[in-house]
Amino acid sequence: MVKVRAARAAEAEALTGLVMRSKAHWGYDAGFLAACAPELRIRPEEVTARRIVVAEDPQGTVLGLASLEGAAPLATLGLLFVEPSAIGQGVGRLLYRDVLRRAVEQGVRRLVIDSDPHAAGFYRAMGAVAEPTGPTAADAAVAAADPAAGPNGQLVRFEAAPAPLADWARAWTGGGRAVHVGNVAEFNAQFGDSSLDREQAAAHHYSCLAAFYSPCPSALVLPRAVPAGWMDLVCRQLGWTGVEVYDGLVDRGPGLVNAVRARPALAARLTGAGEPLVPWGLTRPFGLLTGRPWRSGELRYESKAAAHGLFERILAEGGHPGIVLPAQVRAATRWAAARLLAARARAGKSTVLKSEHGVGGSGTTVVTAGQVRAAGGARTVLRRLPRGPLLVEEFVEGPPDPGAARDLTYDGFVDAAGQVHEVGAALMDVTAGAYRGATVGPGAVPEWAEKPILAFGAAVGRELAASGYRGWFDVDFVADAAGRLAPTETNLRLTGPSIAFMVAARLDALRGAGHLVRIADRVELGARLPEAQLDELCADLARACADLGAVFVPAIPTGAFDPAPWLGVLVAAHGLEALDAAEALVRSGAAAVGAMFDAPTPAAP
Repeated sequence: MVKVRAARAAEAEALTGLVMRSKAHWGYDAGFLAACAPELRIRPEEVTARRIVVAEDPQGTVLGLASLEGAAPLATLGLLFVEPSAIGQGVGRLLYRDVLRRAVEQGVRRLVIDSDPHAAGFYRAMGAVAEPTGPTAADAAVAAADPAAGPNGQLVRFEAAPAPLADWARAWTGGGRAVHVGNVAEFNAQFGDSSLDREQAAAHHYSCLAAFYSPCPSALVLPRAVPAGWMDLVCRQLGWTGVEVYDGLVDRGPGLVNAVRARPALAARLTGAGEPLVPWGLTRPFGLLTGRPWRSGELRYESKAAAHGLFERILAEGGHPGIVLPAQVRAATRWAAARLLAARARAGKSTVLKSEHGVGGSGTTVVTAGQVRAAGGARTVLRRLPRGPLLVEEFVEGPPDPGAARDLTYDGFVDAAGQVHEVGAALMDVTAGAYRGATVGPGAVPEWAEKPILAFGAAVGRELAASGYRGWFDVDFVADAAGRLAPTETNLRLTGPSIAFMVAARLDALRGAGHLVRIADRVELGARLPEAQLDELCADLARACADLGAVFVPAIPTGAFDPAPWLGVLVAAHGLEALDAAEALVRSGAAAVGAMFDAPTPAAP
């Protein structure tokens, strides 16, 4: 394994030779290299002052070097060179990340990089942002010494914003590694809601998101088997090492944690490492595994009716002028629900029909007055919905602009001491009542909405803490036509947006602050692929996104083997334009994999 250590003064001459060999790798002529030599020379007395480190292999061979120069809050990546024979082996990535880590420790918040034009693609892929700038003083000196250098003498300026791991992320798991338990189906099953698939197939796919339950996992525990190459790519993209994967533990049903408990050696390995165990949500089996007292009442507000009552009590206390609450009635019978729906339809109003529980939009149906008429009446509409109690809720008309923000969410958590931690607000993609994904990061949520979302979400968190709940939660909202927000439910578990927040925190610490992250639950694949070809596709998408300065992470790989194949994905970038471009690239690339099967067969000679 390649490791980074501080350079030694006695190595100065050898390191200078490495720098010049690395520079020459790009095909510069002797005159140009001679002009660069004085600037690139490393003197023994500079090694410590320039904070030079080297990357060396297990045999002690130096493969590259980097320097961090200047004082906080502004510093410079003065040198980053890799031995030509080691280029493309991850040495540069290791050194760059080490520079960012050291910059954070020293309080640097702005890192300037003057890159050789041939290395610009590397810095862009590492998350540095190109700055429009003219030639630097160094460029001018090089051009003067070698007028034939031309554009090859002009450096490309990049900047990065070194950032520590977010405070909330440190509080979530203590800032260290954690064991992630993908008990999605187990969490859902405890509610027995009729809107949920009995086999919980979707939940088993969603369990793959266990890879992202915290910014830095040590182990994943998954019900179904996952592709062998998937975690390798995720680890490369997010800078993780040593992540253990325990998969294929449950063939059918929701009993993941019980399957772990039935394997004493595995249970001891997971619980005995001194690392926190993070589940999708709290369950009785998880409490037994971890020794955590099980209090089923903690989850009372997972009920949509109970959450509505909680929102009502908070609003009755005042202090949230930008928040409105849609009326909701719990229908005692299907006949009562039909009467309520019919009355609203006669008044020309749309209605939201909800099951008591349900995830990702399951069990939530929006019915217009026209749909009731077209179906032949309210009773016919209800026959098509899942059995079980129904909540009949006022539909909140959205903004007139179809491109305006409509579905938003707040994420936070209550720690073991009962303190509420704000994570942030996100913009959700909800289509026909079903959750499809979310975007988090700077500017993702409109400025007018962010303050009321954060204030109301914090108020919900305080009530949850007082009720005894400990763990992650979110509050979902819809925006109305007047620019107000209506809370619709709270989820006492991790969520799709929470995964995006975790990845944003990791990427900010790994590549510099300010990432926008988008999770898309379902990206259609043009064809089912064998595992090896799926790995190849994901690697190709990762490289293509890197060329845009974006990051691609396959989040749910197991859907690729369904009869109608799909992927869950994460994309990240430092700007909305690059984020949108990365998502478009991923969707088109995923759809195009079927093109090879559509090629016409050559005519016989």
